[in-house]
Formats: sequence, C-alpha cells, structure tokens
Amino acid sequence: MLYTRGRTSPAMIEPDVVLTDYALALECAVLAYLLWRARTRRDPLALWFALAFLATAMAALAGGTVHGFFSDKTSAGHRVLWPLVLIMIGVGALAFTNIAAALRFTGRAVSAVSRAALALFLVYCLVVLFFDDRFVVAIIAYLPAVLFLGWVFLEQYLHTRQRTFAWGLAGIGVTLLAAVIQQARIGLHPRYFNHNALYHTLQAAGLFMIFLTARSSKKQG
Repeated sequence: MLYTRGRTSPAMIEPDVVLTDYALALECAVLAYLLWRARTRRDPLALWFALAFLATAMAALAGGTVHGFFSDKTSAGHRVLWPLVLIMIGVGALAFTNIAAALRFTGRAVSAVSRAALALFLVYCLVVLFFDDRFVVAIIAYLPAVLFLGWVFLEQYLHTRQRTFAWGLAGIGVTLLAAVIQQARIGLHPRYFNHNALYHTLQAAGLFMIFLTARSSKKQG
C-alpha cells in the first residue's frame, strides 16, 4: 500500500483514505477465503492466489490503521504496524512470483524460481526491518513480481485465447495505473477523496479482475 504520513491527531486522519483501505482489506479477505475454500490438492495455484489476497488484506488493514491513527513514527502503533505493511507487501510479491512461475514453467524451473523468490524475500525483510523502511523499497520488491505475472498472463492469453487471462492482464494494468495515479497525487478531491483513496479504489477493481483469473486458473504441466 502507499500512504502519506501526516501529523498525529486524536481523531481519524483522512477518513477517506482509511475507509477505502479498510474496504480493500475486506474485499481481499473475502476473495482469499473464496479461493481457499475452492482449493484442491492438485492445484497449488489456488493456495498462492489466496496467500496473495490475504497478504494484501493484512497490508491494507495495517496500513489504513497507520495512516489514520498512528502517523507519528515514534508511536508504538506505527513501530509495529508499518513494518507489518511492508512485510505483507513482500509476501504478496512472493506469492505473485510463484503464481507466474507455476503458470509459465514446469519441474525444476518452477522450484528454482521459487527458491530465488524466497531468498529475495528474506533479504527484503532484513532490509525493511533493519536498514530502510521507506515505501520505495516495497515498490522495488513488488513491481518486478507484478510485471512478471502480467507478462505470464499476456503469454497465456495469446497461447490459449482464454478470457480469464485477459481479465488478469487487465487487472495488472489497473493496479499499475493506480500506483501511477497515487505517485502523481491525482485525486477526485483534496479533502474528501484524495489520491490515496482513489488509489485504493482502483486497486480494489484491479485485484477483483485478478481474482476472476485466479478462480479458474490451473497449473500448467
């Protein structure tokens, strides 16, 4: 998640941002549950997709709480919840990488990509916990995984012409657009629906499109 940290206040800061973050968390939690319930032993993709949505839900919940109530970096809430946001983003990137690898490769190649992704995730955790907790570090970790998954969705669509992969590709595009809009600070209203709130809304739409792919995707090979 992307957040602007303001000054601490006894009241909720930027309720539009907090509420859209909480709505995103609820959506992703429901989608994770639906995927988990529909899982099969022969289809590990459902587990990775469920993990990706669950991690996003936790990041959104923690991030909304930080953004609304613990923007002071010295507060106990911030010190606990902000690292959780960053780590959950890393978990989402790890899950997306494993999904893309399972769709694109088979056998040893999948295992090699999975081990490399896990190693990078562990390094990322060390960095954000002990060296640099800026959000740009999370972007560096998350963006390659999203692009990798988008490329695999495109390749799968061109190969199979299945609409489900078109939905996933569109979802990746919407989530990337949302990040660009957030970084450019484009909002519908500076007070009532700012760039972060718009970002969360677009991200919710993009993730639902990815869910449409997740519920019907099967491991190749």
